[in-house]
Amino acid sequence: MKLQLVRSTLALFAAGLALACGSAAPAAEFSAQQKAAVEAIIKDYLIKNPEILRDAMVELDRRQKEQEKQAQLTITGDPSSKLYTSAHQAIIGNPQGTATLVEFFDYNCGYCKRALADLANLMKNDANLKVILKDYPILTPGSIEAAQVASALRNQFQGEKFWEYHQKLLSTRGPVGKDQALEVARDMGADMDKLTKDMQDPAVQAGIDETLQMASALNLNGTPSYVVGEDVVIGAVGYAELKTRVDNAHKCGKATC
Repeated sequence: MKLQLVRSTLALFAAGLALACGSAAPAAEFSAQQKAAVEAIIKDYLIKNPEILRDAMVELDRRQKEQEKQAQLTITGDPSSKLYTSAHQAIIGNPQGTATLVEFFDYNCGYCKRALADLANLMKNDANLKVILKDYPILTPGSIEAAQVASALRNQFQGEKFWEYHQKLLSTRGPVGKDQALEVARDMGADMDKLTKDMQDPAVQAGIDETLQMASALNLNGTPSYVVGEDVVIGAVGYAELKTRVDNAHKCGKATC
């Protein structure tokens, strides 16, 4: 990125210098001597004013982030988006809540395990919060297995029942995979024959694929990741940060009012 920026800057300087000198000839027609002279002038200028490259890189970063934000808004700002309406997700908390928090998680994510208490406290202290849980299994093959079990289990467990399952599985110590996910389901009284059958439904993998595509479109690069009030929040930012954003979502529909 830095090398590309330097080359672009040098090219602009060269073009500007050619115009300033009244030359209408393209750079490709410069003689070797002219090119050497231009390069020497540019090099000298940048050495004396290195902050130009810094400022250009800062501006480039700002523009890229703004473009990313606008791309995300086409999804997060659309109430009809599958981010909010997909059939392949768990809804907990208040389904009719006036603020929505979406979490992308992985059952083998250590940070997700730590952030579980943050989510529990948010729901405990906010009766009008709707929470959407999306399986985003990116860490291990076991993560995919656990997501498949959890997805199929939603045919039996919804709402508070699934929330209980989610907490227990996410609190499991050590690696989590199919065996651990099935064990928790069995302990909670799931119909295991039905669960085994439902796991073979193509809709299970289709739902996981949908979430992976959604995460890619939002440029998510890790778990946990959240969407609150149209904003994308990456990482386990803590209860206070999430609460502030949720409170703002209640007030104005955005994470920042």
